[in-house]
Amino acid sequence: MNRPRGTLIPIGGNEDKGSDEFTGLDFIEDGILAHVVRESGGVASKIIVVPTASSIPETVGENYLEAFEKLGCLNVEVISITKCSQCDDNEVIKKFDAANCVMFSGGDQSKITTKIGGTPIHTLLADKFNNQDFVIAGTSAGAMAMTSEMIAGGSSTEAMFKGAVRMKKGLGLIPELIVDTHFIRRGRFGRLAEAVAIHPHLMGVGLGEDTGLIIKNCNEFKVIGSGMVILMDASNLTHNAHEELYEGTPMSMSNLTTHILANGDQFTLNDKRIVVLPLNAHFV
Repeated sequence: MNRPRGTLIPIGGNEDKGSDEFTGLDFIEDGILAHVVRESGGVASKIIVVPTASSIPETVGENYLEAFEKLGCLNVEVISITKCSQCDDNEVIKKFDAANCVMFSGGDQSKITTKIGGTPIHTLLADKFNNQDFVIAGTSAGAMAMTSEMIAGGSSTEAMFKGAVRMKKGLGLIPELIVDTHFIRRGRFGRLAEAVAIHPHLMGVGLGEDTGLIIKNCNEFKVIGSGMVILMDASNLTHNAHEELYEGTPMSMSNLTTHILANGDQFTLNDKRIVVLPLNAHFV
């Protein structure tokens, strides 16, 4: 099986301000963006920020420019795609083609799939990711949109009741996963559990705030940042009542395998092997 050459960096979001949007600069101080820059080739690399998911794209774009500038980056541009027709513009396509990294902001992940999904920009990004040393990063909504089966929304307060999660089609960059973000603080365990109950052949990934993954070849995962990553493996479920239940009914699931990983921990998707960093190494 030929795996993509590129790198994905899904990030769980910065802080809970009542929205999924990155508006502060704590992000860079925790080193998350520094990882993005290093994986992209350093401060001279061409980075494009796409605040399409945001309801305040200008503010979010300016914050990213400031954050990358603090890291010494020399070639960062914000391209706010607000309508599908922009993705047909040859000048816009050329800019994406020249990029080493594309960074999607937080907000509403459905905006990303609606305005970019299925367009020439989407095709270009997928081709570069599959065939080049190219980085696609995204925080919150930008992380959730990377998958094929994408969580589009759902109530945390109704978690573990059928129908608490709404699913849509994502960008399909890593079809083997379902990603949820702001996972710990917003109590989204039940939402992701329902998502993997619907798609038990997929790995559920819950990303905490200030936490992300560096994913190589869509197979090798390393945790970065200050929080936790929760993995849900539904491949060994012995009881999954999701298909049999009425909407709003409490769910049942047995033998849902769950892992909790922190900074430096690693896993591989093909054999589901977990490597946990020795405790004293976390403090080196």
